[in-house]
Amino acid sequence: MSTHVAEQPGALARNWGLTLARGLAAIALGLAAFTFPGITLTALVWLWGAYAVIDGIAALVAAFAHDDQRWWHYVEGLAGIIAGVVAFALTGLSALLPLFIIAAWAIVTGVFEIIAAIRLRDQLRDEWILALAGFVSLVLGVTLASVPDAGLLVTVGLVGASALLFGISLVVLAFRERSTV
Repeated sequence: MSTHVAEQPGALARNWGLTLARGLAAIALGLAAFTFPGITLTALVWLWGAYAVIDGIAALVAAFAHDDQRWWHYVEGLAGIIAGVVAFALTGLSALLPLFIIAAWAIVTGVFEIIAAIRLRDQLRDEWILALAGFVSLVLGVTLASVPDAGLLVTVGLVGASALLFGISLVVLAFRERSTV
């Protein structure tokens, strides 16, 4: 693993504020899940849907900001926006459908964060932080998909813990990248 940054700061370093915004939004979602553990599934899906749309927009902005137009940011951004909108639209259909939407989004996001960490290892000082954020998201998605009948409080706790870990990872990454600009 490389722990250095290229001589000229990359687009990620120059746009550290977007990574920070994504991290803070994830932390807010995690704190909301733990502050209101009795939250209904509908409220959780709405909170998560809002987060997914915001995160998707931030990923698209990051994609347009990169000099070499990294395609995985486009995919990740579109996946977030689509998943958030679908979660809003289908909230009332079934208690499990939103859960599978969250699981699928977490898996897609996790895979693309890991890909980004691998591909950007020469531009990031600590790419393992981005990979860790992706791994946390991936584990959440696989867990939710494999145990969909878990109790609501367990699901809220899993989403909250994952969001906090993911958000903290992104905030740390943002500040480490800011220091390279």
